[in-house]
Amino acid sequence: MTTEVDYYSLLEVERTADAGAIKSAYRKLAMKYHPDRTGGCTDSEAKFKAVSEAYECLKDPQKRAAYDRYGHAAYTNAQNGGGGGFNGRGAGGFSDLGDIFETIFGQSGFGGGRQAQRRGADLRYDMEISLDDAYHGKQTEIEIEVSAPCDSCDGSGAQPGTGVKTCTTCHGHGQVRAQQGFFVVERTCPGCHGAGQVIESPCRACRGEGRVDKPKTLSVNIPAGVDEGTRIRLSGEGEAGARGAPPGDLYIFLHVKRHPIFEREGTTLFCRAPVSFTTAALGGCIEVPGLDGQRHEIKIPSGIQSGKQIRQRGAGMPVLNGRGQGDLVIQVDVETPTRLSAKQRELLEAFRETETGEECPQSTGFFSKLKELWGD
Repeated sequence: MTTEVDYYSLLEVERTADAGAIKSAYRKLAMKYHPDRTGGCTDSEAKFKAVSEAYECLKDPQKRAAYDRYGHAAYTNAQNGGGGGFNGRGAGGFSDLGDIFETIFGQSGFGGGRQAQRRGADLRYDMEISLDDAYHGKQTEIEIEVSAPCDSCDGSGAQPGTGVKTCTTCHGHGQVRAQQGFFVVERTCPGCHGAGQVIESPCRACRGEGRVDKPKTLSVNIPAGVDEGTRIRLSGEGEAGARGAPPGDLYIFLHVKRHPIFEREGTTLFCRAPVSFTTAALGGCIEVPGLDGQRHEIKIPSGIQSGKQIRQRGAGMPVLNGRGQGDLVIQVDVETPTRLSAKQRELLEAFRETETGEECPQSTGFFSKLKELWGD
């Protein structure tokens, strides 16, 4: 039985590591175990492939989410056509047999030809906002450190004044063929790693990568009505592609902080409002401040019981990317007074002397049932 090594353990990071930490760990390990630096050591080459596979999974937010949930079974299910995990190309799965060969051998098993430029990795950024921000929406800025095209070589990866040459191992095809029994399998060229070309003099600034890490300030528009887990996509703001390849995207995941008064369920806002027992008995009005900045007058019907809810239409959260608003639901908590003046106590004593039992039918009914149970 083959033991499956956890991807996070392979990259030597915690499961809570962000995209930047994962990328940094991968670059460190890839440089350490790269075949060109280890003289073709078999163990190092296997380690390099393992950390590369781990990074390919964890750098993608959707693949990482599926891996966190299903583990290696996500890949197993995808290869066997099962449900869950990385099903479908959009979820990072294998849509045909060629994709399976690509995962096993590092490129497509059919057709040959130079590998297409791979776009940069998608990045994830977690942002915490208040419920007020979720209600009104807002324009804000974030600062991230992300790989960008190298200024020294304009993203080519070659030292200025030098160029690239055709790989002598694969003669520019990016792939080499190997006989395996009755099959001829094409694999990624170990000399150029599928590019078909070799940089004669790598750029000193980016070490031939064509990209370097730089701080970047981005403007983010948060629309009104967003909820916990809402994802905002900034196209082309992810990691730059190697040697001039297109950049990936940046995904911003929103997390809404707890509000001291309101709780939220979709577009409905809930809050608990204490009401004096005299207002509950006689009826009246209370004012509840809404997230819209308005004071909403809530009418309390006479005889309301603790725990009852009153709905204020259109005073809830706005509909995301739509029209209208949800409702505000007030849960009434009848408060019994704990401090009474002599006059108040006198009045309550007088009221108790006039009670007939019909004022509180629930209490009367409850004790009548107890008397029947006891046979009294």
